[in-house]
Amino acid sequence: MDAHTDDLPLIPAAAARAEIRAANSRFLAQLMPTSDVAAARRAIADVRAALPDASHHVYAYVIGHGATTTLGMSDDGEPSGTAGRPVLAVLRGSGLGDATLVVTRWFGGTLLGTGGLVHAYGGAARAVLEVVERVPRIVRSTLLATLPYPCYELARRALQAADAHIDDETFTDVVSVLFTVPERNAAGLRAALVELSAGRAQIERIDE
Repeated sequence: MDAHTDDLPLIPAAAARAEIRAANSRFLAQLMPTSDVAAARRAIADVRAALPDASHHVYAYVIGHGATTTLGMSDDGEPSGTAGRPVLAVLRGSGLGDATLVVTRWFGGTLLGTGGLVHAYGGAARAVLEVVERVPRIVRSTLLATLPYPCYELARRALQAADAHIDDETFTDVVSVLFTVPERNAAGLRAALVELSAGRAQIERIDE
């Protein structure tokens, strides 16, 4: 991780899963990146739909980071405080944000008791957090730059230097470039495009 990303909050790079067993019950933990509460709810619904034969789908999510964090959890029919709460505690303790963790249980016929449930659900959550890959959450902005043709190649180099990703290009009497760029680089890139075009570049922010 480079110096630019050391202080950024972390999110799951991709979905991960891990499975444990406790007293004949099977616990499948699935951790998914979710950028907002709506995405978290969709992820939970997808797990329910994919595994309809399970006894419980306990979940917890942490959306955002720091002061803007939104939390959610559910015991999904398990005794209050024995499932959703330990899963959420493990997820919060991981430092990850924009993440949803669903622990699916298939009942094996043996009651685990309050302590056993807390241990099993927390253990499943810890198991998946041990295998998930973490990446920095980089906020990106979408901009549209309209440029004279003679500036096009210089503009592409400036975009590359700013770690921008070109999403679309349109060639008419001018060149229109739609791109996303890390928010921390947006102001500098805008200034570079204006300078290399001698003030003729028009740059519009698309996302608000």
